[in-house]
Amino acid sequence: MTRYLGGLLLAVAVALCPSYAEEWKLDAEKSKIDFVGKKTDGAHKGGFKKFTTTVKADLENPSNGSLKLDIDTDSLWSDDQKLTEHLKNPDFFDVRKYPKITFETTGIDASSEDNVQLIGKMTMLGKTVEIKVPCKASITDGAATLTAEFKLDRTKFGMAYGKGKINDEVEITASLAFKRP
Repeated sequence: MTRYLGGLLLAVAVALCPSYAEEWKLDAEKSKIDFVGKKTDGAHKGGFKKFTTTVKADLENPSNGSLKLDIDTDSLWSDDQKLTEHLKNPDFFDVRKYPKITFETTGIDASSEDNVQLIGKMTMLGKTVEIKVPCKASITDGAATLTAEFKLDRTKFGMAYGKGKINDEVEITASLAFKRP
């Protein structure tokens, strides 16, 4: 009987314990993911119009949070329509074969209130690579924004078209806005 009562009390305590990581919703209207690809004779801007997130935020202990980002590769755009079509083919993103890019955190390092480093695994073109994404975090009542500016080596994912003429590193700028439910 004592064993049963102890188990029941433990179950009740676990059920009543608050979970501090709560799910926040992406504010798609205020969010964007852009890139700049450079080559020997210039640069092109582009980005992705459609993406979704699953975010759990713990404002007291950010390392308890998590982020999963799914990017719809067919939503790719660039500053040149012909280039956009080329970027969607097998030389680059191969959107028919690989309809999405994913990033999922494996850790969050909150070194200060507004500087955060997301550590995670990015899967693109069927290859998964661990990356670190430095972010600035801005939190207001009921809303949060993560802004990241970093370089991503496209060749680590097997995207080698134009090697020597097109820079291996692509400049990424992302701003993700979230609302507290």
